[in-house]
Amino acid sequence: MANPVLTRQFGETDQRTAQAPSIITAPGDRMTMGGTLRATGSLFVLLLAGAVFGWINAEAISGILLISILVLFGVLIATVIRPQWARVTGPVFALAEGVLVGAISSIYETFYDGIVVQAILATLAVFVAMLFLYANRIIRVTQRLRSTVVLATAGIALFYLISIGLSFFNVQIPYVWESGPIGIGISLLIVGVASFNLLLDFDLIENGIKQGAPGWMDWFAGFGLMVTVVWLYLELLRLIALVSGRD
Repeated sequence: MANPVLTRQFGETDQRTAQAPSIITAPGDRMTMGGTLRATGSLFVLLLAGAVFGWINAEAISGILLISILVLFGVLIATVIRPQWARVTGPVFALAEGVLVGAISSIYETFYDGIVVQAILATLAVFVAMLFLYANRIIRVTQRLRSTVVLATAGIALFYLISIGLSFFNVQIPYVWESGPIGIGISLLIVGVASFNLLLDFDLIENGIKQGAPGWMDWFAGFGLMVTVVWLYLELLRLIALVSGRD
């Protein structure tokens, strides 16, 4: 699924962070690297716990995947609109999303042996590569880059929603989900956009800490990073499956 969190409400969250009123933010309730790491770590632990449950119960969950995705998307949008809620919605979303990711991964593994390990390793590789590029300022997050990534992400999110809506009527967009050049090309494009979303995450965390953003931003930033990583993983999973389907 696409990552609406990283659209930052079409860029407004970045502006709120930059304008975070340090005057009214208590010194002990500001965004910190330690707080962000703890929040992010907690979310990923819950995600993993949910994934284990989803993997074990994949058959029972598979029948409600689409409905569950729409419900999760609603929670996602609520968190974007009210990022202060991330302390509560983040853990709930992480656990529920983990269940879905585990179930989806189990289904893929049934058809493509070893694909989950490949997708996990590929996700880690992309994450480390993008972190290296960001940390060494090889790629800088400018306003133009941010706007481009936000627009592309919003477009992909709309595309996913349309595809899910059509699926309820047993209608599929031709070629997009097939293991042909068009399907693989689109998947590669989405992987690229998801990867660049990581840069926006890193930038949000760095600038939020520098600007003395409110403490709840620890959870919102961790929430956004988790959503990006999961989106990247799922798209890499699909890409590997599409490529394998051509063998």
